[in-house]
This record gives sequence, structure tokens and C-alpha cells, in this order.
Amino acid sequence: MSQDRQTAQEMGEQDPLAATKEKEGPPEDAGAEEPLCPPSTPSGMGILDILPPSTWAGSQDALGEDIARTSCLKGAGPPKPPPVLSEPKGAISSPHSGCRKQDTQQRSSKDNQHDGSSSLVWGAKPGMLFQKDRESSPHSLNLSWVFGYNSRLAVHDLMDGEDWVLLYVSSHTVVIHDVLGNRQYHLQGHANVISCLCVSEDKRWVATADRGPDALIIVWDSFSGVPVRTIFESHPGDGVCAIAISRDAKYLVTISAGTVQRVCVWRWTLPTEKPLCSTELRPEFGYQNYVIFNPQDPHEFVSNSKTQVIFYLWGDAGLQYGTPFLSNKTFRSVVGRFSQSVFHFNNSQALTGTSAGKVVVWDAVDPRTDPKEQQARPLGMTPTKMVSLQKESLTVLQVLESCIVTGDVKGHIKFYDGELMLLSLYSHSKVGPIRSLSFSTTLRDPPDAFPARSWPFLTRNFILSTSDATVFHVATDSANFEKVLEEAKKAVSAIACHPQQTLVAVGSPCGLLKLWDYQHTEYLASRIFPEAGIQCLAYDPEGYFLAAGFTDGSVHILDAISLQSSCKELRFSRGPVTHISFSHNSEYLATADEKYSVIVYKKVLQNGRRCWEHLAGLDSHYKPIRSILFGVQSGSNEPRLLSLGEDRQLVEYDLSSSIKDHLVVTHRDRVEQSAVPLCLAWYPQLSTESFILTANNCYKMKLLNTTTKMCRKTLLGPTYGSPLEKIQILPATSTADPKQYYLVYITKDKVGLQILPVDGNPHKSSAFICHPDGASDLASSYDGRYIFTAGGRDCTVMKWKVNLSALDAAAFLGGEDMIPFYNLLDGGREGEFFRELEDYFYYAQICSQGTNTLENRQVSMHIPLEEIPSVMRAIGFYPSEEEIEEMINEVKFSKYMDGGEQVTEINLEDFIKLYINHRPALGLSMKSLQRAFQVLGYDNEKGDKVIDRGDLLSLLQCRGEQMTEDELAQCLTTLLGRRPGRRGSEPDIYDPSGAAALIEEEIPEEITAEIFAADILGLPIAAQEKKNGRKEANL
Repeated sequence: MSQDRQTAQEMGEQDPLAATKEKEGPPEDAGAEEPLCPPSTPSGMGILDILPPSTWAGSQDALGEDIARTSCLKGAGPPKPPPVLSEPKGAISSPHSGCRKQDTQQRSSKDNQHDGSSSLVWGAKPGMLFQKDRESSPHSLNLSWVFGYNSRLAVHDLMDGEDWVLLYVSSHTVVIHDVLGNRQYHLQGHANVISCLCVSEDKRWVATADRGPDALIIVWDSFSGVPVRTIFESHPGDGVCAIAISRDAKYLVTISAGTVQRVCVWRWTLPTEKPLCSTELRPEFGYQNYVIFNPQDPHEFVSNSKTQVIFYLWGDAGLQYGTPFLSNKTFRSVVGRFSQSVFHFNNSQALTGTSAGKVVVWDAVDPRTDPKEQQARPLGMTPTKMVSLQKESLTVLQVLESCIVTGDVKGHIKFYDGELMLLSLYSHSKVGPIRSLSFSTTLRDPPDAFPARSWPFLTRNFILSTSDATVFHVATDSANFEKVLEEAKKAVSAIACHPQQTLVAVGSPCGLLKLWDYQHTEYLASRIFPEAGIQCLAYDPEGYFLAAGFTDGSVHILDAISLQSSCKELRFSRGPVTHISFSHNSEYLATADEKYSVIVYKKVLQNGRRCWEHLAGLDSHYKPIRSILFGVQSGSNEPRLLSLGEDRQLVEYDLSSSIKDHLVVTHRDRVEQSAVPLCLAWYPQLSTESFILTANNCYKMKLLNTTTKMCRKTLLGPTYGSPLEKIQILPATSTADPKQYYLVYITKDKVGLQILPVDGNPHKSSAFICHPDGASDLASSYDGRYIFTAGGRDCTVMKWKVNLSALDAAAFLGGEDMIPFYNLLDGGREGEFFRELEDYFYYAQICSQGTNTLENRQVSMHIPLEEIPSVMRAIGFYPSEEEIEEMINEVKFSKYMDGGEQVTEINLEDFIKLYINHRPALGLSMKSLQRAFQVLGYDNEKGDKVIDRGDLLSLLQCRGEQMTEDELAQCLTTLLGRRPGRRGSEPDIYDPSGAAALIEEEIPEEITAEIFAADILGLPIAAQEKKNGRKEANL
């Protein structure tokens, strides 16, 4: 036995932080709930740049290893040796890349002596977590409550008795829930959905891991809520699918989620990013998704897939494993699929539960094998017998003191002795398949008639969770099952907030509709629709009714409080209803469905009750409808209805002229040339002109005139890794400036706020990761204090508290006037790009005044609008003719509504803003060009996507913004570098002779995307893409 192994066994269950009591220096009190990681802004400036980072003091664990803590402050350099315990990255996104930066900052040993964060851990006690002040926060959005949890993972009982405190996972957040106190505390640090977790025996240390890009392993102190250790890049590219912590809480074992799985053992209290030992498993062992330590020896652990159990032993010789063989022929009986494995409390055997209701007994001593040929335990484990306990599948298998506990698909919990003889059974008719069991650490006095040594299982209550997302508290003395949580067992697809009360409705595709009072986080009512799933929800403006759209195309009008039907079901959609909305006066109800149809219903009175009946419908679009929006006609109180589709069409309907079965269309306008519009909203009246706000998949926002639908402005929107999916104008709060408006939005996985008016300044927006697997819906409270996001597949709804002052402060710190826009230029205000832009700008002035004149030139800070395209192209932005027209009109009519004046020139500062807002948000990319070749091209003999030279020339002259033959020849000869020109400053004169021969000579018959970009257009992006591809391959 190695010295380290012997020491670990001698230490027994000693606390990993026992040696920290002699830490130098007096502890310093820490602030209340300091952020895990401050939000970043594009230039590295933000409100948190002036706040002190949350750090850890150096200390020692039970064996004397140094422990330290680092912060995630943006801009800090990478950690220097020796490595330290790193803080997990907060769920905050960087505005441009959308990627998390693993920045750390290390403090000196002198600072470590007076660190407040460490005192939170060393002085933490059970129950103190909810005593922390959580009101003040430097973030614009703060997670306030989480509805729902991941029912595929275990629910743990942290405290029992006077307080019921549960720990469970909701998406990428660990929730510590005080059930009786109706409070939650959230452990935030993962940017991906948490895939597995484990809790130490004393319930203090919680280890969580995720899978996905930049996967993390985080060890938390559940007493203080502080992350004490973060392991980066534990399993690069794959993440973790299973994790376990040893009984002495010093070691972790993780199994990667890749096709070829890697098993790693970590001493998490050591300041290192490398495991103590690791090994790879062969794919034929199956997907190992469960692992557990031997509680009596941390150097042994066992894992299993559905078909293979593996026993491990690690030490000085590295990590070794044994894979005992078991089949239906071994004991001439059906084995079934493996569920969970445990080590027997007798320390000589191990057990595995199966889907056939049996328990396989593994033993290192096999009477059928010669003792000389048997391997050392546990590598030599072999199946010695298989005990049939029941017919139902076993889903949970645990060891509790001197008992073996099972849970099954029928919801039964059974206790057995060491010989697998039944001792007791707990069951309830409303309990579904058992997902996990967690026993309280609090011991009760057993009844006098039953001594504790005879009935050890009766002294602990326990928490059970089921696969249908229900949690029960079980009192073992009375066999009382009390339901603690009941959440949606499938995705959460729709949410809606009441327009006048603190109510939020949550709908699920499983047909469950729940109503919550979000102010007091109290469940009020629910209803299950077994026939179909809920896709969308909407309250009427008066708050009397709740409309629900279903997957079978039906619409139900419900009472807003009781959720009972107010009128008969409406079934006129041919496909699942995706959007639903009421007009401002509740006279109309409109829906959109997956068949690209818009259906309108009109309010009527039936027997003195308000109901809605079908008016008309129309197949308005030929691609998915992204949004429907009611408004009010200018100059009247009549409602307007708009629909926006991925076909780039904005359709407006004439409701007053529509009759039964005939929906009249007033306008049909194309709002995008190549981008795809994703959402729209009515823009607040911030000027004399009224606008509709749209956002597209190229990170651009557009202001359209409400009457003409003319694009009046194109603006750079938030760029947080994915485009805006849904937007809403945030209702004004009582404390906010009545003239100040904010926009709330969700992207694929984030929720954010944007200060209005939109102008392209990236510091005026912020975003936070809300649902890494995808956000499905968005709603805001009637008073603008809270935002709700639905997570779709992660089965959760998150409630966010709005802090507008933090967003205003971040925008202020980002700089005023032109500073944010200068920072978006390559090299900033002092960079080479800006100087080059100035040169082009002033050269455009010379060209506009004539290059051959001898008269004195008029030096100006402006250029004519006609020069905008030339300067844009000179600095590397190549707009289409339609984009050029939009840019010129944007400037020309910028003052028209105020004084009827048309602008004819533009200064340098306004030109920079125009360039920032109109250029591609993510720069030039080969991907868009390659997608075009995928659509237009064909596969050649080499398997490359190519376009025939003749076809390319034909497409350029016949499709899109068509070019004349002369224009095409002039462009190609110029691009190929053969354009004749005169010497000096005289303008070039194009000579068309020889153009056809030159094109045939220089352009190959088959053109790939790379040839088109590099050899014809002369762009460096093709070479850069290849270079980046090689770097990624090397990584």
C-alpha cells in the first residue's frame, strides 16, 4: 500500500479544511454575495472595473497543500505558477465573441492574509446561507428564482428537521432551496447545462460538472455558497457525464462524455489542473454513466453502463481497472440492463441493480476459481450470484449504514439487510419511477419498541425524486409522503405575465399549465390538457382571460385565475399554434401556426359572456412566421395587426375591412434583402417619427417607418454569440425616468437588456446566460421589475430581477459621444485603420471638388453623400446597391421630420457611426460564401462544391442586383489586376478590348469558394480560414 493511500485511510473522515484554522492574519468580513465573475464589455470597460474582485486567501487542507482562490475579473492576466484554486466563470457573456474568457487573477501572499472571501468558508455553518444580504448587486439582471429542475439528476437533502433544505440542478444553476422558508440560493458558474453532481457525506461539499464547450468542474461549499475549486479543461471537447466524491471528501472521480471515455481521479484540494491518474475505456464497455467510490477505501471505485460494470483501483501504479464478464448464460437467467452499483458495507462485495429487478453480487473471492489465479480486490471482482428481488426494474441502489436500499419504477422504496432479506417497504400511489434517494443526516430517536440497532433505517427521513419531476419528503416513522415539488416533466415552451397582477403562467408541451404568484413564489393553480401540448400563452390587456395555443392547432380561452375554460375550444389552425396575441382593446385575438397561416378571431357576446369567434385566416407567408404584433392606428383607436416571417415579408392586415372568411391585407413589404428577420416590436415614441423595430440574424436592428415601412435606420444590435430571437419593450418602473426606455431580449441562450434609443453603442447592452440548451420564450412583469425566461428542453423558468441603474452605470463607464465607436474600429482612435479612414475621407473631398482644378480648395469636415459608397468600399466594406440606398436615405432624411430639411453631406464622426452600424457585425467570413456555393454549385470529380465559369457570369448578370455585361467585364478586369490606366492622378479609362480573353485566361472553368475569394476578389479571408482551421485541428 502506498504511503499516500495509507495516510488517507489513517486520516479517515477528517475535514479537508481542518488545517486552515491556523491561517495567518485575522479574517476580514466579505461583502454580501459578491459576483462570481463581473460582466464584460467590448472594450473591457464596465461597472465592475471599479469594483474589487472576489478572491480567496491562501490556506492549507488537511494534508498541508496550499489552496488559493482567483478572480474572474476581465482583463486580468493568466495565472502564474504555482496554480491556485480558480473561481468559476459567472454566467455572463462577452458582447462581441459570445465566448467565455477564462481569465484569472492571482493575489500576493500578503493580500491573502486579509481576504474576506476565505472567511466566508472558514466561518460558515449550516443554515447561514440564507442570512446573506442579496439586495445589492452590480449586475443589470440578477437571478431571483428558478421554477423547475432537471429531473434526470438527483435531488439531495441538505437539511432536515425544522428546516427542509434541498439541493438540485436547474439548467446550468445549482439551486439550494429552503422549502419551509420559501427561499432559494443559486450557485452560478457553469455556462453549459450541468450534466452531473455529487455531494459529500457531511452534505457540505458539492461537486458539479457540465458538458459542452469549455466544460468546468466546480466544487462548492454549500454552507457559504462559495465555489472553492474550479477545474478547467478537465475533459476537453466532451465534458463530464458522471462524477463522484470520496467519503473523506478529498478525491473526485470523473468520466468524460465522449465516444472514447476517459476516467480521471482528482485531488481537488491540490493546486493543479491535472488529475492524479487517468485511463481511457474501450467503447465496447458501453457508455459508463454512473460512478461511486468505495466508502471504506477512496482508492477503489466502481462504474457501470447498461451492459458492463468496471471496478477500479488507483495508487502509485496508476489507474487500473477490471471488467468482469456477465451474461444471461452465467447464471442461466436474464440479467437485464444495469442501473446503479454500490460497494457492500461488508467491504468485500459489491452490488449492481438491474432492469430485471435483480441484484448482481460481485466478490473478489470466487469459489469456482483457483485462489492462485484470482486477482487482487477489486480488480478481481467476479459475479458470484444474482438475487431476484422483484419483477419491476430497479432504478436506485444505495447503502445506508447496515442496510441496502432500492428504488424502482413503481415508486417503491425497499430496505434490505446485508443478505438481501427484506426489512421494510415504503410506497405511495402517487409516486412515479424513483430517480434518486437522499437521506437526512439528522437522526431521530427510534420508538421504544424498536431499538436503534434493530431498525437503523427508521432513524432517518429521506427525500425521493421521481423521473416525472416530483419530489417527496418521506417521514420514516409514520411512512408519510409529503409532496415538496411538482414541476413540468417535459420542456417548458411558453410563459406569460399578467398585465396587472404579480402572476405568471407557465405552459409545457406535456399539457401542464401552472399559475404562480411570482411576488411570493406561491403556486396558485394548475390544469392538465391531456390531448395536446401548450405552445404559446397570452393574457388579454384587461387581465380577465388567458389564451393558450396548442400543438394540435386548437386555442383555449381560459379564466385568468382559475384556468377554467371561458368559452368553447377554437380549432381553425391546420398546424401547431406558435404565436398568440390580443389587440389593445381585446376586440381581436390573432394566432400564427406552423403552416404559415395567420388566423384572426373577433370578440362577441354569447349568453351575456364574452367569447371569441373565428373571423378569417390567411396563408400570409411561405416560410415560418416569426412574430405577430398588434398595435394602434395613428389618429384613431382602431387596432393594427402585423406579421413577420422568415420569408422577409412584413404583412399588415386591414381588420376593419375584413369580413367572415376574408382577411384583407393592407401592405406587404420586404424588409430585408439577404438577412432573415427574427422579431419585431413597436419602438417607443422617442422622436416625432414613429417606428417599428426589427432584428435580424446578422445582428442588425432596423427602424422602419410605421406608415411607409421604409428603413430609416440600420443599427448594430447586441452581439452575444447568437442573434436576437425575441424582443419586448420593458414596461417603465415607478422609479425609472418616464422618458427612458429599455429593451429586453433573448438570444439562443442568453437574456439581456438594451438602453434605448438604439445607436450601435455596445456598452448600452448586457446579457447573461439563462438557458444554455436554448431559451424558448420571454415575458416581463407588468411593472418592469422582473423578466422571465423559459428554457424549453431544460424544463425551467427563470425569474430575473431588473437593476437598471447598473446598466446605466456600465454605459456611462463605456464612454460618451464617439468613444465607444472609436473603440470598435481596428486599433481604436489612434490606430492605423482610423488614419487610413481619414485619408480616404479627405481624398473623397478632393475628388468631389475635382482633381484637375487649380483653384483654392475648400477644406471641410464633410463629404457629399454620393461619396459614401466609394469610401465604404475603400475601407473594406462592400455594400449592395440596396444597402447603399438605405445608407444614403438614412442620412438624407435624418432631419426631415423635424424641419423638412434634407441632409446633403456627412461629417467624419457620423460616417464612422454609419460604417459601424452597417458593416457586417462579425466581419467577412468564408462560411457565408461557402453556403452560397453549396446552394448554387455542384460536386465536381474531386468532391468539391464548384460553380461553372459560364454559370457564374450568367448569375451575376441575371440574378439579384443584375450587372450589365460592360459593368461585369470592367469589374473582373480590375479585380484581376490587368486594368489599363493612365499615369499620374488622372482617372482610369476602361478599355473593353480583350476583356473576354482575359477572363477566360485568368478564371478557371470550375470555381470553388476559395478560388472566388482569394484569386478573383483578392480577399485574405480564404487564407485566414485555412490558417484558423489548421490551428483548430492542432488544438
